[in-house]
Amino acid sequence: MTSPVATGAVTIRIQEDDFDIAREIASLTRSRTDIGAVVSFSGICRADEDSAKISALTLEHYPGMAEDEIKRHVDEAISRWPLNGVTIIHRVGRFMPGQNIVLVLTASQHRKAAFEAAEFLMDYLKTSAPFWKKEESATGTGWVEAQARDDEAAARWTRS
Repeated sequence: MTSPVATGAVTIRIQEDDFDIAREIASLTRSRTDIGAVVSFSGICRADEDSAKISALTLEHYPGMAEDEIKRHVDEAISRWPLNGVTIIHRVGRFMPGQNIVLVLTASQHRKAAFEAAEFLMDYLKTSAPFWKKEESATGTGWVEAQARDDEAAARWTRS
């Protein structure tokens, strides 16, 4: 899904294939002279969680709903910060440690807006996006529960 936003574009993709961060940044900024900052966050499958070794991670989503929910939060980010473009790519499927999972790019004229918007979007993706994670380890397989530290990070964005 790609749609125009402000003076930029929003790209949201959920896919099994890997992504190339440099290519995505180039696509976001190509022929643009109004962008002074691009902030990128890439989430990578790690090999351990709280000292437990992870051999693989499986991510599932609710097709259609996931894209719509991400777009709703991108629209909120655009209403809060002067963004010139946003790219969110979230992979689904089975991942081994070291493989890319998620990419968030935010573009603005100034770095502060780009940094804050990227943090906001990543906090949302971590806590509320309709994705489910299952970890595989030597001790078995299990669905990952929400973490209080992630909820606390996301709570700072709640409008009073």
